[in-house]
Amino acid sequence: MATEPHLHETHPQIVKRLKRADGHLRGVIDMIEAGRPCLEIAQQLHAVERAIAQAKKTLIQDHLDHCLEEVIGPMARERRQALDEFREIAKYL
Repeated sequence: MATEPHLHETHPQIVKRLKRADGHLRGVIDMIEAGRPCLEIAQQLHAVERAIAQAKKTLIQDHLDHCLEEVIGPMARERRQALDEFREIAKYL
């Protein structure tokens, strides 16, 4: 069964961030193969991890803001508060 493309406004910036991380990771591999100092390699790996983590965070927040809203639909204000709190706490994942 074919599915419709599932695209959101943030997807292009997520792709851009992941492509940057991919290039950075390739650079780290080159650094290891060239015998660069471990501190430099660790710093660059940290930058790759942060870029990927930020892409994941953006994707999850986008899902919560759009996909979850569509499924839940209109809600009473007191019930919406729980959803809003969930969105806020999810930022710390």
